[in-house]
Amino acid sequence: MRYWTPGKIRALKGQKKFATITCYDATSAMLIDAVGQEAFPIVLVGDSLGMTMQGRDSTLAVTIDEVIYHTRCVSRVLKYPMIIADLPFGAYQADNTEGVRNAIRLIKEGGADGVKIEGGERCLNIIRTLVEAGVPVCGHIGLTPQSCLAMGGFKVQGRDEMQAARFISEAKLLEAAGCFALVAEGVPASLGEALTKAISIPVIGIGAGAATDGQILVWQDMLGLSLGFKPKFLRVFKDIGTQTQAALKEYVTAVEEGTFPSENESYT
Repeated sequence: MRYWTPGKIRALKGQKKFATITCYDATSAMLIDAVGQEAFPIVLVGDSLGMTMQGRDSTLAVTIDEVIYHTRCVSRVLKYPMIIADLPFGAYQADNTEGVRNAIRLIKEGGADGVKIEGGERCLNIIRTLVEAGVPVCGHIGLTPQSCLAMGGFKVQGRDEMQAARFISEAKLLEAAGCFALVAEGVPASLGEALTKAISIPVIGIGAGAATDGQILVWQDMLGLSLGFKPKFLRVFKDIGTQTQAALKEYVTAVEEGTFPSENESYT
């Protein structure tokens, strides 16, 4: 059992703002854990791996087996954060039986502690079924990347009053269905604040303003590793991408000049 649980995370509501982050591999997981047991209540193995790890332009092609693989890599290392894995596109839309089966696979084969499902009212049935089966569920509304075709791309949602009211209604329904937390993505800051006030479970924002209970960023994005990707909501906290390019150039130069390996870096 990891240090963070759904109960501990729910207890943060109104008490402390918290950071969460995505993770897809053991090396990153090791670094996240090293920050300390209180630092990250949740780590998400997101289907965003389709873009960050596979070079795709959306999450739609990611399979359940691929999410299980990356979740397994992360779960072997992490001791503290609760590991939430995305149910990818096509893994739960057909029927509840398939959705439950895939969620259980993420837990049994991947080592996840819960799952995240994108969508509002249409997902209530599967969420209730999963919660009744003992699977912790995190909801996700607003800009839902799995719906990018229907939305016409990755666009800010909830700017008009009718859509904002629908999201608030759906957030309440997701809480009632048993979600322990909710991700709000790509919505105006005012709506992020309204969602946070409307429900008693933590709201985790990404591009949803500063009033939400928590924030989540993609590992590669916040470290400057996603070269050329700079949406308005993103802050690069350390430009590892530029530093990595410099290190690679230094390595190439050292090899070409014959200064690497040195005598101290060679066996006798």
